[in-house]
Amino acid sequence: MVTTRNEIVRLAAGDVQGCSEDGVSFYRAIPYAAAPVGEYRFLVPQPVLPWETPRDATAPGANAPQRTRQVPGLDAAPLIGTGWSKGDAYLTLDVLRPDDQRTALPVMVFIHGGGFVVGCKDASVQDGRSFARDGIVYVALNYRMGIDGFLPIPGVPTNLGLRDMLAGLGWVQDNIARFGGDPANVTVFGESAGAMAIADLLTSPLAKGLFRRAIVQSGHGGMTRDIGVAQRLVRKLAKLLRITPDRAGFASVPPGEAMLDAVEKVSLPTTRLDLRGPDGREPVFGISRFVPVHGDDVLPIAPLDALSQGAGAEVDLLIGSNAEEMNLYLIPSGVRDKLGTLLAWFVLRKSQPRAWAVLKAYGMGSGKAPGQALTDAMTDLVFRWPARRFAEEHQGRTHLYEFEWRSPRFDGELGASHGMELPFVFDSLATCTGEDGLCGTNPPQDLADRVHRLWVDFARDGSLPWAPFERDTRIVYRLAAGEARFEPPMPAATFLP
Repeated sequence: MVTTRNEIVRLAAGDVQGCSEDGVSFYRAIPYAAAPVGEYRFLVPQPVLPWETPRDATAPGANAPQRTRQVPGLDAAPLIGTGWSKGDAYLTLDVLRPDDQRTALPVMVFIHGGGFVVGCKDASVQDGRSFARDGIVYVALNYRMGIDGFLPIPGVPTNLGLRDMLAGLGWVQDNIARFGGDPANVTVFGESAGAMAIADLLTSPLAKGLFRRAIVQSGHGGMTRDIGVAQRLVRKLAKLLRITPDRAGFASVPPGEAMLDAVEKVSLPTTRLDLRGPDGREPVFGISRFVPVHGDDVLPIAPLDALSQGAGAEVDLLIGSNAEEMNLYLIPSGVRDKLGTLLAWFVLRKSQPRAWAVLKAYGMGSGKAPGQALTDAMTDLVFRWPARRFAEEHQGRTHLYEFEWRSPRFDGELGASHGMELPFVFDSLATCTGEDGLCGTNPPQDLADRVHRLWVDFARDGSLPWAPFERDTRIVYRLAAGEARFEPPMPAATFLP
């Protein structure tokens, strides 16, 4: 592997110098907004302070404050990174491009997942060099998370994490041509929380003109809260931190260990906190306390309602889910096999008022173990059916996929779990292969070749080899099988808006 210094790229804020390896040019940790600390901490993204000498853009840089947790028997670092890399200036992005002189290349901007509390642009599974290799200008960005990014604190602008993403996308519009990218041909894509954010932004009036296409992997627009409901979390955290539930109170606690302790405490399933809406549903099913809110200028109304009114119709959409999403949460931990009937009901009842009916619809009491019924039901309730509903309401061109390749990990029980499509999308199987890897010891490279090519082709010109999804025809493309077919509504349809 030969590394060389790149030519300097001139930006409005100053010059940056990256490096090249094996035909790919890298520019790391370029600031798209000022460091969100001090007086800027709870403000909308502020302009970058200019620099005079060329900036070294060869190292990953800092990321948002976070605390990662181990997954039993599974190496999760390729998916979420190695934890908090401390530093004030973390509102940064990476640009990767082919190491040649081409211009007007398609652009893909990746938003990482992690429940809006962990993750970063530097997780190895989403390295991005495979896209640059195939003629794409690839961008990945960090954003504020947790308390600083997704807590509607009185006196603080809401949805600061989403506003960071908007600022990063604005930077792309202003600067990507300097890296050979076409600002009129931008595809934004993401997974899990990153996909949820993209689905939300697709409906935002503030995102108009920032991207032409969107790819939503294991996400949808159904995980937002009303600001009033979300402020119950503000009060709970303020109580834990012994501060006033307002800007002054939260500004008095540095974005460090004490704040991360509080995030960890409030995220425990045993913490008493009711985040159900007026309909008795908790739209995030306890997976994360921190999610975007609707009712502000970023998301004036709930995303699904905005779609039905025509929001985002100008954006081509590729959306999908994995066949066994919840296995990632319930198989490595052993929870699935420990749950009895009453506990399965209790777990679901905290988020879904018709829990008994849901579990019965998914086979509990008809021969299926309670834990398996809960796992199947939550896969559909949390991920698969809301993605279909998003596709139904989107009035622009929409294609829907299902990723169904099953990992052999955990004696074959991990299956097509949450996150499983990532190493195939990025053609980065090596990062997730091995005894502790997500994909096991011998994942199929030919499938990675095919899936990655689908994403590249969609970003280049919007082409896909199957028919669009319509409410009546319901065509879904199964990625591993390589076939499109009709998919009837699933049992979860009865229990969700």
